[in-house]
Amino acid sequence: MKNFYTLIFMLLFISGFSQTGKVRKVATVAFLNVENMWDTIQSADYIDGTKAISNPAFHRSIPLDSVKYLPHEDYNGPWNDYALKGKKVVRYQGSSDEFTPSSPKNYGKKIYEEKLHNIAKVIADIGSQYTKTAPVVVGLIEVENRKVVEDIAHYPTLAKYDYGIIHFNSYDYRGIDVALLYQKRRFTPTNALKKEIKIYNDDGKQQYTRDILILSGLLDNEKVAFFMNHWPSRRGGEASSLPKRNKAGDVLKKEMDSVRALDPSTRLFAMGDFNDDPVSPSIKEHLGAVGNIKEVSTEKPYIDLMYPLYKKGVASLAYRDAPNLFDQIIVSSNLISDSVGKDYSVYKAEIFAPPYLINKTGSFKGYPFRSWNGDQYTGGYSDHFPAFVILQKEYQPN
Repeated sequence: MKNFYTLIFMLLFISGFSQTGKVRKVATVAFLNVENMWDTIQSADYIDGTKAISNPAFHRSIPLDSVKYLPHEDYNGPWNDYALKGKKVVRYQGSSDEFTPSSPKNYGKKIYEEKLHNIAKVIADIGSQYTKTAPVVVGLIEVENRKVVEDIAHYPTLAKYDYGIIHFNSYDYRGIDVALLYQKRRFTPTNALKKEIKIYNDDGKQQYTRDILILSGLLDNEKVAFFMNHWPSRRGGEASSLPKRNKAGDVLKKEMDSVRALDPSTRLFAMGDFNDDPVSPSIKEHLGAVGNIKEVSTEKPYIDLMYPLYKKGVASLAYRDAPNLFDQIIVSSNLISDSVGKDYSVYKAEIFAPPYLINKTGSFKGYPFRSWNGDQYTGGYSDHFPAFVILQKEYQPN
């Protein structure tokens, strides 16, 4: 009988009819780390600074064999859009040769197609138990280039959702980026840009990492902004690398504050792999994200939806055999409400970990079912579990 009433509640929630006669609308916002989603062609980045930065041809991925046919100059200066204005240069990707048919990974068409199949399945499933559809907006982490993002969006499992794409090539030293997909029928972009995080190694040299991708627009006619992140890793140790993520937190807070200052009604979503937990200084102090609405203040205006899960021991990955919750969704306080109203608010946030995403055997039992074990392809999905938030609102149908 308990299961019967639970089923009835879920059907009412999804179908959306409340006792007031209003319709409940729901939406999933999600992201996932796709664990080294490269194409099979060794590539380089070609930056044509004679074109406008807003032009996709300004900074694009090209096959390595094509470099000799394109005009370019030797370059040893800083890698950023503004320093490269007027120049034509090539930036070689640090990991591109690792994911090719001739590499020890034997990364060819068969593995690439299986990766696409797996990623598309996960995206289609995230949040569907609540909404009966795929996410309206979904972020991607560790994609090589726009072509890879297009292949994911156009894969048969996802093609029916008609996803639009927001992607910029970054100057990350490995050659990986972040991206966002959005269902065109429900989300309308108004502005998209990337924001560089300038960090430096102990020797004073700049370490190039992933940019923060910022997308503003209308989600079912409500003003929203998404900030897609993949912060510097813990390579070299948590303590020694922490200042890099603290810097990322400062940059993200500045960008979120700027959007909020222009229009306080805009609903903000910062999400991604922060390579830190909800209690880390980069999140709590530098970004200013708190665990619940009662802690919100002028200095700390954002709420980490993953904090309650972290306190319960929920993890999205295991880093050096220790559970961590690096994959987080942080929102502005106007998304938190005690009741369902005419504007979107948070219904719930979760780490998505169905049985097929969990490793069943061996030393990694219970961990995310990752794609790679060294150079061996496992047939798995990712070394991270995805994260998502369900939004809800009520409106009176015409």
